Amino acid sequence: MANLWIRNGRVYDPGQNIDLVASDVLILDGKIAAIGKVEAPAGTPSIEAKGLLVCPGFIDLHVHLGEPGKTAKETIASGTAAAARGGFTTIACTADLEPVNDSAFVSYFIHQKVKEDGRTRVLPIGALTRGMKGEELAEMGSMWEAGVRAVSDSPNSVMNAYVFRKAMDYAKRFNLLVISHAEDANLRGKGVMNEGFHSAKFGLRGIPKAAEELMVARDILLCELTGARLHFAHITAAGSLDRIRSAKKRGLRVTAETTPHHLMLTDELVGKYDTNTKVLPPLREAVDLQALLVALDDGTIDTLSCDHRPQPVEDKQVEYDHAEFGISGLETALGLYMKLVAEKKITLRRVISAMTEAPARIMNIESGALKVGRPGDVTLVDLNASWQVDKSEFLSRGKNTPFDGWKLPARVRSTVVGGKVAYSL
Repeated sequence: MANLWIRNGRVYDPGQNIDLVASDVLILDGKIAAIGKVEAPAGTPSIEAKGLLVCPGFIDLHVHLGEPGKTAKETIASGTAAAARGGFTTIACTADLEPVNDSAFVSYFIHQKVKEDGRTRVLPIGALTRGMKGEELAEMGSMWEAGVRAVSDSPNSVMNAYVFRKAMDYAKRFNLLVISHAEDANLRGKGVMNEGFHSAKFGLRGIPKAAEELMVARDILLCELTGARLHFAHITAAGSLDRIRSAKKRGLRVTAETTPHHLMLTDELVGKYDTNTKVLPPLREAVDLQALLVALDDGTIDTLSCDHRPQPVEDKQVEYDHAEFGISGLETALGLYMKLVAEKKITLRRVISAMTEAPARIMNIESGALKVGRPGDVTLVDLNASWQVDKSEFLSRGKNTPFDGWKLPARVRSTVVGGKVAYSL
């Protein structure tokens, strides 16, 4: 555990209604001990935060790490280094590993590797079904005992409605969050981009929005049937948002997230045939992007997640049809959100809340708040430090980003995990 005195910053936590100028955060024994103008014990290490935004550490609920088994894509060491550079103090890693995280054994392995190599906290997400094949339920009870608090087969869909219903029934017994990759695999078929005018123009197979909307509708019905907690990963389509908004109004325990690339880019960009634009779900149309911004503003979208899915260069430097889906997103997320804030498309308060308080609440963890007694996880942001994205500088093994060369208006200066500096610019 560690002690740290963060001094003279703008202490900002929308979830606690805190916005204090020229104030401090004191961390003792890895926990937040005081907020405001405080005096630290003699010899306490300090960070001068004048001119910086001092926030709760960012949390991302959708990160593909790769280890064990897919270390060419990402390791726990490289992935958490990238997360820390992006200001994230906690990330939830998906179950699509080798072997799949469908048992306590893999979860314990992840915990051990994080202790050895990790710079941030890592929450393993367990698989819903064995081998993520969508046929038999995974060992949810033993995974829960191993610290798993959410289950998902993402990036796969559970096409069998009965299996998904039973998974929700079982998850509810352990208060596990069920994360839905809402996509009808049959409708997606061999599609590689959004189905519409541009897919026809570019001569590429399309993925219709109905593939997402259909599964959102199904999973909401199953949520109503079972009473389980349901979270929709990387929502992209305007029609999906209408269904999620309606479910929330009916009091269902439904939450949702979207990603920076789905807030910033449209399917027209695919016309350059840059495989870094090949993501799953695909980039949609301008009407969907605008609907996502509205949904983020009104709370239909609860959280912002990167869907960080790094890929080796050789898996992207191929024809568009054959390239792997995925984007390396942890290190650019904050800057992209701040670009939207600068353009007055979303508010600073909404962004920080969606990266801190909301994901902590959904995952039922203590992080995500600047509150006495909570973990000393803090992110320091310079809102006036413009910078240019250079993928060659990424700490992630994945350099697959369509944002290379973009100028962004803000960046992370320091990331603190449990009172220890995990990253400093």
